[in-house]
Amino acid sequence: MPMPSRRLSAALLTGGTCLTLLTGCAGSSDTAGAHGPAAASAIPVVASTNVYGDLARRIGGAKVQVTSIISDPAQDPHSYEAGPRNQLVLSKAEVVIENGGGYDDFVDRMLKSAGSSPHVINAVEVSGKSAPKGGELNEHVWYDFPTVAELADRIAAALGKADPADAATFTENAKDFVRLLRPLERKEARIKAEHGGEAVAITEPVPLYMIEASGLRNATPEQFSEAIEEGDDVSPRALRSTLALFTGKKVEALVYNEQTSGPQTEKAERAAEAAGIPVVPVTETLPKGKDYLAWMTANVDALASALAK
Repeated sequence: MPMPSRRLSAALLTGGTCLTLLTGCAGSSDTAGAHGPAAASAIPVVASTNVYGDLARRIGGAKVQVTSIISDPAQDPHSYEAGPRNQLVLSKAEVVIENGGGYDDFVDRMLKSAGSSPHVINAVEVSGKSAPKGGELNEHVWYDFPTVAELADRIAAALGKADPADAATFTENAKDFVRLLRPLERKEARIKAEHGGEAVAITEPVPLYMIEASGLRNATPEQFSEAIEEGDDVSPRALRSTLALFTGKKVEALVYNEQTSGPQTEKAERAAEAAGIPVVPVTETLPKGKDYLAWMTANVDALASALAK
């Protein structure tokens, strides 16, 4: 999107109120890799969200020390305000993973004044995706599994440059991760075969890549989902059109971003439930206790179950 959203989740804490902590609200200093505690000589990696932090840990294992700046599902990455503690961690990073596309601009702002030159991986640039003609870029590329597979390879390559002795291990870990992504793509293909062309509604574009890969059609008025994403008020006309999707039973499911709910999205949720239309909750960051693969498996399975009702 062209500029950071103005919306704030009810539980959002700004960087200014969290300067005394490195973990929790100022980010999560995740020192454990996928295969045990990080070594003393581990590569310092900073990720804008725990989604990318999880990928780095899986590929780097004990050879990386990962800090995810945003790790609380209650925080809205669009409107996150980083603080000095984040700046300090970034200044020491050898590898930085950001989403890009206007999603986490605070990373670029801090990097400009960090006085260091880490290897920066921009997920949107890796994806090769751009805004459609006359439209806006959907920057939520971690819901696009081919992009995540390519991103895994880029992370492995960056870690290999930082630690050439373990480059082969990073490459193998990335290959293992990509193999584990393939069942998710097969699940999407199965949804497409069984429900291709069916209409669904969304509260905002977060899950659109998953929806499109599953062969589903987004019937939501663009004015509704764009306003929600930008933190603006939805016009009465757009709200009526959206609610009519449920009262008229014109969609098979509502895919709902739990991380930025508000009065207007709650109206949509209530209308869907009243009409007997399944609601599929999604989030922008990892739920507590889940890694990327478990999270996305749950998302795809929930979508398939909703459509089967």
